[in-house]
Amino acid sequence: MKKVVLFGFNGELMCDAMKHLLLSLFALFMLFFPLACGDKIEPGTTTESHPVVKDVPVATAQMTDQPIIYEAVGTVQAGIRSNLSSKLLGTIEAVHVREGDRVKQGDILVLIDQRQVNAGLREAEAGLSEAKKGLTAAISASDAARVSEKLALATYERYLNLKKDDSISAQEFDEVEARYGQAKAAVGQAEAMIEAATARIKRAEAALATARVNRKDAVITAPHDGIITGKMVDKGDLAKPGTPLLALETTHGFCVDVVMPETYIDYVQPRQKVSVKVPALKTGPLEGNVCTIVPSADPKSRSFIVKINLPIDRKVRSGLFARAEIPMGHTKKLLIPQKGVVTRGQLTGLYLLDSESIVHFRLIRLGKTFGDSVEVLSGLKQGDRYVVEPTPKLQDGVKVEVSP
Repeated sequence: MKKVVLFGFNGELMCDAMKHLLLSLFALFMLFFPLACGDKIEPGTTTESHPVVKDVPVATAQMTDQPIIYEAVGTVQAGIRSNLSSKLLGTIEAVHVREGDRVKQGDILVLIDQRQVNAGLREAEAGLSEAKKGLTAAISASDAARVSEKLALATYERYLNLKKDDSISAQEFDEVEARYGQAKAAVGQAEAMIEAATARIKRAEAALATARVNRKDAVITAPHDGIITGKMVDKGDLAKPGTPLLALETTHGFCVDVVMPETYIDYVQPRQKVSVKVPALKTGPLEGNVCTIVPSADPKSRSFIVKINLPIDRKVRSGLFARAEIPMGHTKKLLIPQKGVVTRGQLTGLYLLDSESIVHFRLIRLGKTFGDSVEVLSGLKQGDRYVVEPTPKLQDGVKVEVSP
């Protein structure tokens, strides 16, 4: 019973202490709660400051009138390209040139074995000499026949008078008349022999001319100035008629053969000025002019071949790739200077200015290049202001002062 009394006493003491603590905390809460609810804290305001870049060149995007250009691709060709071949069948004795050699008209390029040609030439000369001797003999025979005819005619006339006087027999007159006829026939035969001998001389002269041409054909020379671009034979090879031996091209007067679709062929006219770009030359465009428009189209591709003459340029070579710019009217394009384009990795853009002259980077899509300018296909519209020459200081949110 004693423990119970003690426990109850202690519990009452603890309850009084807790009540006193709770009342103190409640009094403090009620004291500060009106202050916390009554004072309203307004949100603060801060002024954002932008960095300023001075003397920035700015331009306004404008639509410009640009020609519509069709780029026709083609190949540079030599103005004159000769495939030299032999007219004779023979062994090649010597080849005096190789690829890249420059030659002049008349230079000896290839020699073909001339033994057979020389033999034919000697035979032709002998035939001509024999024909001339035959003509001489025919002329002599003709002279003799004319003399005999003259004698036979005189005899015939005398016997004709004697016959009128009945001084000779019919037999004697017939014999004289027959000899006169034979003499006239001999003259005709002699004249025919002269004609035949003359014809043989002409044939012999033709054969001799052919032999001389063959001898000349055994020596292949350059038909014009140029450069050797192909060598197909060597010493000891057999030259056959029509088989190419060398390829010779002129070193000036090149042209470009381009392919034009039938849709655009009406935009090309003879003697029209055309700008031609040869990328391999790494120079500016060349000014050519249309010299030939092949009148028939390829039935498979429905395209025409157009030949464009190029100005003389020592760097031009046949076989080079070329682009010809064919004008086909005009159109409006939005162009900006190439120096205004900003490249970030594989992205392209430029800096635009808003109404407060604050720059913002905007992505754009570019088109064709026109000299120092480039076409903008999207991301920019007419009237937008943009930075012409961006510097590393420019970035989104930077305020600029436009240079005067």
